[in-house]
Amino acid sequence: MPIFTVFVFVLLALVVITIVAGVKMVPQGHEFVVQRLGKYHQTLKPGLNIILPYIDQVAYRVMTMDEPLDIERQEAITADNAVIWCNAIAFIKVLSPEKAMYGISDYKYAIRNLVMTNLRAIIGNMTLNEALSSRDKIKALLKSQISDDVVDWGLVVKSVEIQDIRPSDTMQEAMEKQAGAARLKAAAILAAEGEKQAMIQRAEGTLEAARMEAEAQIILADASAKAIKDIADAVGDNDLPAMFLLGNRYIEGMRKLAESSNAKMMVLPADIMAAVGGLINRKQG
Repeated sequence: MPIFTVFVFVLLALVVITIVAGVKMVPQGHEFVVQRLGKYHQTLKPGLNIILPYIDQVAYRVMTMDEPLDIERQEAITADNAVIWCNAIAFIKVLSPEKAMYGISDYKYAIRNLVMTNLRAIIGNMTLNEALSSRDKIKALLKSQISDDVVDWGLVVKSVEIQDIRPSDTMQEAMEKQAGAARLKAAAILAAEGEKQAMIQRAEGTLEAARMEAEAQIILADASAKAIKDIADAVGDNDLPAMFLLGNRYIEGMRKLAESSNAKMMVLPADIMAAVGGLINRKQG
């Protein structure tokens, strides 16, 4: 093969390599940080870009889409010395790739540690009950504290979500025992209250029955007094009709008692014959 032909092939290959080195296609959602002779030169936006081959160099390929960062599970101690476990996830976005690359050596590692440190500090200022019931408050505080720290790195923290927050195993066991004791206490109080109400109702029922019985006795006494008064007014000085009426009712009562199936013995007053005889003699007289 002639030397000229080899030279042409080498020249063509060099041209192709130079074009490839000078033409950069940046995909959507990414930006390329370009250095010229070892110093930051420019940031390539998505699309077709031209750089100087061999002089300019793509140093970093940075994703500018929202990026989730898992925050590993860690221990935290509350203000009332309770141990809890918590983990989170942070959503960040790179706004300035050059700051993210030159402002800090590893922005993902830095943000993870910032979230972990601030999360422990926030929970440390809360009681156990507050920490377990205040996820939104923790999230808001965490985001506001981290956002100020990452501005110099060309980043923005879009959201921080608390994935899980729970007491340690020993603390959870103690809480379950406490809850069980509280339920038993509440059940005992309810039972005692129910018994108290039942006793009050029974007493009120007994009182009402006694009151009604007393009223009935008064009514019967008033009726009896009125009946006696009416009889006395009717017979005047002649008591024979009254004696006859009383004797007749007495005999009728004794007859019913004798006819009763439960009656085994009937007791008659010793002076019944004298009383009847007196009634007959008075009638004859």
